[in-house]
Amino acid sequence: MRLLPLMGALSLVAACSGEGSAPKAVVNDVHPVQVYTVQRESLQRTINAVGTVRFRRETPLGFTTAGKVATVRFEEGDTVKRGALLAALDTTNVGADVSVATAERDRAGSEFERVRSLYADGWITKARFEAAEAALKAADARVRQAGFASGTAQLYAPSNGVVLSRNVQSGQVIAAGTPALILGEGDSGFIFRVPIIDRDATKLRVGMAAEISIESLASGPIQATISEIDGRANEATGAFTVQFTLPSNSKLRSGQIGTANIKLPASEDGSLQIPASALFGVRTGEGLVYVVNSKNKVETRNVAIERLTDEFVIVSGGLQPGDKIVTSGLEKLRPGSKVRAIQAAR
Repeated sequence: MRLLPLMGALSLVAACSGEGSAPKAVVNDVHPVQVYTVQRESLQRTINAVGTVRFRRETPLGFTTAGKVATVRFEEGDTVKRGALLAALDTTNVGADVSVATAERDRAGSEFERVRSLYADGWITKARFEAAEAALKAADARVRQAGFASGTAQLYAPSNGVVLSRNVQSGQVIAAGTPALILGEGDSGFIFRVPIIDRDATKLRVGMAAEISIESLASGPIQATISEIDGRANEATGAFTVQFTLPSNSKLRSGQIGTANIKLPASEDGSLQIPASALFGVRTGEGLVYVVNSKNKVETRNVAIERLTDEFVIVSGGLQPGDKIVTSGLEKLRPGSKVRAIQAAR
């Protein structure tokens, strides 16, 4: 990489240029200088960002009722099959509730049959009959509720997968809905998730190709495509999470670290690239260049510095394609100095 030397060169130029003006020179002297002809070029950028491999679906699993955990049958990293019993709550109290509710329903049913017979013979009022009927329906509902609680005391695997996280222990009391386990669903495949700064995320589109290099895999880069771009930036980091779909690979594991290499389409905006040696008076985000006019005299132009590449500085504003800028001997020039090109840098 030549990025650090390039940045160092910019710093040196800035330090030598003082407050943005070149050292004084005699205007009538003719200074031999190298020049560079500015051209608009198709600039292709590459975004490199570190991310993590994940299952496409990593599902938190919990009980729908509160209770005391009786058993947890798997540890983190264990492979499970669809329908496997993962964990269960203590059903001692639940079983008692079912028995009580069933007994109450039986009594309500007997009472309803007795009242219905009396009502048919005209011995009791309709209101008394309706009350017995309502009591039976309520008892039925309590039985169903108790049975539902009993049925939700077991936690089963919804698909084949890997236990990624175990958050409970036997004997622990948990609330309804608390994630007891996190299951990476193996049938869902793998994705690669990476945070991208907002400036770069705006240039990405679903379907763009990328190369994913996983540090723990020696088989070389994996070809992937962007499948999803978050619509909202992370409030803490300001980055957007970009998701890539990965092809099937038996060596992939959730949590593996890798790097995404994304080549952006060639840029055709107003950006220009110039040698770092053409800049002086560098300040935050901007700098000056000397442009040679038709009379072979130099004049200063202010340019905005967008970014650095290995060899060039990408700038915008102040320059047009075809402009000739000075790339050597800047310390001998000032606005109006006469120059003679001794070598065209481009």
